[in-house]
Amino acid sequence: MTDRFDAVIVGSGAAGSLMAAKLAEAGKRVLILEAGPARGTQDLVSNGLWGRRLKWGGSAVIETGAQPVGHNYNTGWGTGGAAVHHYAVWPRLHPEDFNEASSHQRHHDWPIGYADLQPWYDTIQQEVGVSGDHTQEVWRPAGAPYTQAPVPVFPHGDVIRRGFTAMGRKTSPIPLAIRTASEGERKACIWDGWCDAGCPIGALANPLVTYLPRALAAGAVLKNRAEVVEILQDASGTRATGVAWLDESGARQTTEAAIVIVAASTIQNSRLLLASRGRSPGGIGNASDQLGRYVMIHLACPVFGLWDEDTQPHMGATGGQLLNQDGYAKVRDGGPFGSYQWLIAQAMKPNDLLGIAMSRVDLYGPALDDFMKRAARGFAMMTGVVEDAPLADNRVTLDGKTDARGLLLATVNHSSSEASVALWNHARDEGIAVLKAGGAKEAWAGNIGPMHNMGGTIMGKDPAASVTDAFGTVHGVGNLFVAGSSLFPTSGAVNPTFTVHALAARSAAHLIDNWSQIAG
Repeated sequence: MTDRFDAVIVGSGAAGSLMAAKLAEAGKRVLILEAGPARGTQDLVSNGLWGRRLKWGGSAVIETGAQPVGHNYNTGWGTGGAAVHHYAVWPRLHPEDFNEASSHQRHHDWPIGYADLQPWYDTIQQEVGVSGDHTQEVWRPAGAPYTQAPVPVFPHGDVIRRGFTAMGRKTSPIPLAIRTASEGERKACIWDGWCDAGCPIGALANPLVTYLPRALAAGAVLKNRAEVVEILQDASGTRATGVAWLDESGARQTTEAAIVIVAASTIQNSRLLLASRGRSPGGIGNASDQLGRYVMIHLACPVFGLWDEDTQPHMGATGGQLLNQDGYAKVRDGGPFGSYQWLIAQAMKPNDLLGIAMSRVDLYGPALDDFMKRAARGFAMMTGVVEDAPLADNRVTLDGKTDARGLLLATVNHSSSEASVALWNHARDEGIAVLKAGGAKEAWAGNIGPMHNMGGTIMGKDPAASVTDAFGTVHGVGNLFVAGSSLFPTSGAVNPTFTVHALAARSAAHLIDNWSQIAG
């Protein structure tokens, strides 16, 4: 493909599809290059085995460290990327997440504050539809009311809410980008708990039913099985001229563009920039050796319980029914630094990766059979989302290993800090106490799990300490942008996809308003 576009976007996920829609609707010629297969809602099947097809299917990522990032599970493969199998839990970051260095002498400050993102949270909320109750969600920062009524609470949520109430804690409806009322082709959720396998009726907001249709209707072109392997630069190295990519046959193609936007997954964003060495031996955007650094996860803290009553654990949404953010304050008396939240009463199936059986991997044979008979009716669980400290040595590198096509593989190292693990332990103990206070006959916790990937191309004011500016512009390359959670300088303790949308919308507006200056 030799045609020239105004913008070429790497990836069709949450950030890429949104930016494609905004730019195409502004009259720009946009090409989206997606490495994975074509997919629409008609291809989604509510089945755990089928849901695995939505996970990463590209070249291997080598994971090292005490807490590996779980790349295969936390990314996507095909049209819509990871957002096709995300759970649509959409809380907002808190104001204190943006200034941990200046307020607490820890980690980083973002180059923006909550006030910079609030109008974009509100805009996305209006465009996509988010369910919740901002009056009950007392921890939520300022912003417009939710556009959809709260999700229903089943017995699963009731028994855990009882425990929070007994301990003097609050709960609210969980904010989900899931429709509770039908509108147009997007139907109301039927609460059957198959979000991890995608949402064939369009109740759950994902690129297939939100921004990608808008982008295509406005003239954007989507090409699947097109894996971008290099960002091309001019002789000076200060401008991106386009991208090189492999088509389905493995043949190398090039596309020229006035603006290049890298909106792949967290790890793949860093890998592609590091691999683009034509004019930048250490990778494009790596003049200060910051590229690939500060990779973060959220430390998932799953806690489980068994009740004598029927909890209907299969009902609801995979994201949950209720929220608690009483633990969000960064500083607590005598306790570890950092934020955490609880996603309460997540819909569970009997088996597979997120199944009830996996909560007791120590059981087998008759003991597992007995447990499953009890758990099918009396099981309940919630997940703590625990902040991860950004560490410079948690990073993506290219160590010379290649795939069958000779493309460099990413190695990602991640070990959480002692403080982050201590915060996880604090949350675990609290979670078990809540379940017992709610009447659980048994309560236990799983191990630390990698939940979400962030960092690697962090934004900042200082080019010596970051990869991009506040709009995702790569330092020193004025027409190259990065989008997605790889921009996050800190992780906060809320699911990242809502913030990814808000950042992408803000960057798209900046691009449109300053097009002639940026595109040249």
